[in-house]
Amino acid sequence: MTHTATGRTFLLPDLGEGLTEAEIVRWFVTEGEQVAIDETIVEVETAKSVVEVPSPYAGVVLTLHAAEGETVEVGKPLITVGSSTAALSSEDTTRDAERYREEEQAGSGNVLIGYGTSGHGGSGRRRRPKSAATAATAAPAPTPAADASRAAPEAAAAPAGPVLVVSPLVRRLAADHGVDLRALKPTGPGGLIMRADVEDAISRSERSGPTLEPAGAAAPASTGVGERRVPLNGFRKAVSTALSRSRSEIPEATVWVDVDATALVELRASVRTATDPGPGLLAYIARFVVAGLQQYPVLNSRLDTERDEIVELDQINLGIAVQGERGLVVPAIANAGALKTYELDAGIRDVTERARLGKVTAEELASGTFTLNNYGSFRVDGSAAIINHPQVAILGFGRIIDRPWVVGGQILARKITQMSFVFDHRVCDGGNAAGFMRTVADAIEDPASAIARM
Repeated sequence: MTHTATGRTFLLPDLGEGLTEAEIVRWFVTEGEQVAIDETIVEVETAKSVVEVPSPYAGVVLTLHAAEGETVEVGKPLITVGSSTAALSSEDTTRDAERYREEEQAGSGNVLIGYGTSGHGGSGRRRRPKSAATAATAAPAPTPAADASRAAPEAAAAPAGPVLVVSPLVRRLAADHGVDLRALKPTGPGGLIMRADVEDAISRSERSGPTLEPAGAAAPASTGVGERRVPLNGFRKAVSTALSRSRSEIPEATVWVDVDATALVELRASVRTATDPGPGLLAYIARFVVAGLQQYPVLNSRLDTERDEIVELDQINLGIAVQGERGLVVPAIANAGALKTYELDAGIRDVTERARLGKVTAEELASGTFTLNNYGSFRVDGSAAIINHPQVAILGFGRIIDRPWVVGGQILARKITQMSFVFDHRVCDGGNAAGFMRTVADAIEDPASAIARM
C-alpha cells in the first residue's frame, strides 16, 4: 500500500452490551505517537464495565477526539490515525485491520477486551504503562472538535508542585464542585489524591459555605440547607433502569429463615491447613445453592411474557453480587452446576477480584441465571433484595454471629445467619420457594452429609 496523507478515523464501536455511549477513562496514546494494530489505545467505561479498546489501524495518531472524562456516543469519532508507508507495508497489517472491522460490525465483542484480531492470539498487542505523575498531568492536545470550556480548572494554571490524580473521574468531580486540587492533603500512596479526599473537601465546603453548584448550572429552588448534586453516570443510569424494570414488572415475594451455620463454620475450619486456607464459606454455600437449583429448576429460569412460557435453563450460571469501585455488579460463574467446592471457591475469588476493579466482561455480567448475595459482608443481618431482571429469584445471606439457640433442649451459643429469598411469584408459589430454602438451609446445618450426597 502506498503512502497517503489521509488519516483514517476509528469510530467508537458497538460495545456489544446494548449501550449507546461510553466515557473515556484513560488514553494510552498521545497525538504524534506511532500506534500499531491491536495496540491498546484507550480505556473506556460503559454502564456495565471498564474495557480496553485496541486500534484497528497502524500509523501516527493525528487526533484524539475526546478528552479523558468526556462521553462519546457509539458511532462517533474516537481517534484518527494517519497512515505511513512503514506502518502499512505488510499484507498482514491490512488483513488484520479488515478482520478487526468485520468483528466490530458483527458485534463479537472480542475487539473490546484485547482477545486480538488475528489468528496468532493478538501477540502484537502492546500497552504503554504510565507513571502516576504522567497519568495525572498528561492530557490530550485540544482538537477543533473539543470544547475548551470543558477543561478542568486546574489546567488553566500549572500548580507549583505535581498534583497526583490518576482518575479522570476524580478530577472531574473536583472540577464540577470547584475544589482546588492543589489545596488538598492527599491520603493515597505516594501523595496520590483519592476520591475520598475530594469528597471530604466538598463536605467541608458545604458545612462552611453556600451550596456548591457546577459552573453554569441552573440554580435550584432554595431549600434553606446546603446541598450538592451528583449527575448519574452511565453505570448508575443502567442500574436505575434495571432495578426500576424489576420492581415494575415482577410481582416478587420474600421469605426468610434463620440458619444454624455452626457445623459449616467448623467444617471449613477442619479443612484449613498452614499452606491451604481451603474453600471459603461462600463457596460451600454456593455449592448448596446449586444443588437446590438442580432440585428446583423452575428457579433457574426466565419468563417469556410474549409466549406465556416459563423457560427453564439447562445450565446454572451463578451470579455473585459484588460491590466494586463503580457500584454493585453481578458477574456470573459459568456452568456452576458442574463445579466442585474448590472450583467454585476459585471462581468466586476470581470474579470478585476482577469485579471490584471493573474488569469483568460484558458476557459475565449478562449471563447470570440466578444471583447469590452475601450482604453479611456489610455487617447487616437481612435484606429484601431486588431480583436481577430477567432472572426470577435471588438468595441472600446476612452476617454470621453468635446467638442463643436451643439445641437438644439446651440454650447454647451458635453461629446463626439469616437467609432471605426473593422470588417471582408468577413463576412459582411459596411451596417451591420454601422447599428450595429448606434444601439450602438443611445443607448448611449438616454440610458433611449434604456434600456426601452430592
